[in-house]
Amino acid sequence: MSSRATDVVRLLTVKGETLAVAESLTGGLVAAEITSVPGASKVFRGSVTAYATELKHELLGVDATLLSAHGAVDPQVAAQMAVGVRKALGTDWGIATTGVAGPEPQDGQAVGTVFVAVEGPFGTESGSAGGGKVEALRLNGDREEIRRESVRSVLALLLEGLAGEQTGNERAQDTERNGGF
Repeated sequence: MSSRATDVVRLLTVKGETLAVAESLTGGLVAAEITSVPGASKVFRGSVTAYATELKHELLGVDATLLSAHGAVDPQVAAQMAVGVRKALGTDWGIATTGVAGPEPQDGQAVGTVFVAVEGPFGTESGSAGGGKVEALRLNGDREEIRRESVRSVLALLLEGLAGEQTGNERAQDTERNGGF
């Protein structure tokens, strides 16, 4: 279990909010990381591992024209995956990973090209990225290293979103509870 996953579960618990995950290249690693944290069941509703491109459309509502034109490794696809899983599982937050872990390029994208996305209460319900965030990554390493760094990166992006949603008073209370200043 990582400290990022622990922080995600803690912040979601404090806020009384829930999370769902949509994964492609990480194949369930994000969900596994989150569920390794004791108490995750209070905040984690579930995940969709849409490894096959057509499942991104069928299960998560990613625009079929977008997938046809740009393939699955695209920032808009990541954003729509996060929106789709949030909607499908009825959560406050949705996060997503899509990219190329290797060993071969995919959809014209080089190995190590990854997009991670977060959609939360600051977004819209329209099926677009709304107020969500997408981060483009260019990762080095072997397949396992790319997948692991993708997990770390999407959890870090979620933590940014969660911290951004806290008011100054909530941050002060959370810091005080945890012995900080």
